[in-house]
Amino acid sequence: MTKQLPVNPSDPVALTAALIRCHTVTPAEGGALVLLEQALGAAGFACHRVDRAGTPNLFARLGPKGAARSFGFNGHTDVVPTGPEASWRFGPFSAQEAEGRLWGRGATDMKSGVAAFVAAAVDFASQMAADDAIIIAITGDEEGPAHDGTLALLDWMRANGEAMSVCIVGEPTSRAVLGDMMKIGRRGSMNVSITLNGQQGHAAYPHMARNPVPAMAQLIDRLSRAELDKGSDHFDPSTLAAVTIDTGNPATNVIPAQCKAGVNIRFNDHHSGASLTAWVEEQALDVAQAFGIEAKLDISISGEWFLTPPGSLSALIGEAVKAETGLEAVQSTSGGTSDARFIKDHCPVVEFGLAGLTMHQIDENVLIAEIETLKTIYGKVLRGYFA
Repeated sequence: MTKQLPVNPSDPVALTAALIRCHTVTPAEGGALVLLEQALGAAGFACHRVDRAGTPNLFARLGPKGAARSFGFNGHTDVVPTGPEASWRFGPFSAQEAEGRLWGRGATDMKSGVAAFVAAAVDFASQMAADDAIIIAITGDEEGPAHDGTLALLDWMRANGEAMSVCIVGEPTSRAVLGDMMKIGRRGSMNVSITLNGQQGHAAYPHMARNPVPAMAQLIDRLSRAELDKGSDHFDPSTLAAVTIDTGNPATNVIPAQCKAGVNIRFNDHHSGASLTAWVEEQALDVAQAFGIEAKLDISISGEWFLTPPGSLSALIGEAVKAETGLEAVQSTSGGTSDARFIKDHCPVVEFGLAGLTMHQIDENVLIAEIETLKTIYGKVLRGYFA
């Protein structure tokens, strides 16, 4: 006897609701990947759990390994913490339907996107040619460190001879309404932790100390005032934001020995992580030497900028969007990072999904009608790609 599925995998709204009810705050699996594995397996997908270092991941393929044409979807089922649950209009994992919307953590980012492309792929399964393939790669670590999520899936695919020809990441990329924007690239991102070490002393005798606080103030001012560039053909200007300055000093009559700060840089194709690292190091060394103190930097590059030049994949998505919504989807590189920064080294990738108006917020919610429309758009893209 065939085991009955807990939800109809062709119904993106029911599937979204079932996923929202799974408690999947990073990196908890919460039953979400188990549910998706059941749904995809029942539709004929070969499924593999690709968990690494405690991070849950799922790979699923319909069609032969090594197919000449293999369309990929990528997404995540993990969500950010709920914040105070008492502040929610409905429970954050209740998947309540009200006012034409579905409410709950992950409704927008991005359980609805996962449900929409899974439902579209399941419906398309019966139309697949024997030598074509669809690949679905879902992680539970996009909202976290992202070391063992999509990267683990791509490593596993490489080791096992699996490959996507192109990929859509189903992140909520639309700006105000579904279909007004897709992402064809992203700026790079890097975090810089700065520590300036001086010499502690009495505030009444500043000449007997080496104060790192004014040095840090000057360094942060210098970094913040710098115009990194004016933007480029496809990217907004690069930005640098100071996010913290701290001495940990509770005393008003003590010059501290140490001051720490942090900055985040979002950079375009005028720069690389390496070039900006060299620039920040040069600025820090210059200020440190002027004040006679020591500077130490800890720099982490979350991802380099990338661009999938406008072409067949973005055109295919744009045509499907126009057919369903009447909108011309702007091809943008704005916003933060996503797992597309890893996939771009594997195959051409474009991000497209719902409007992200309430993502990460209390009372996160999504228009139910737009979940249905998103599934239809993904289905049109599949049919267009394999036509």
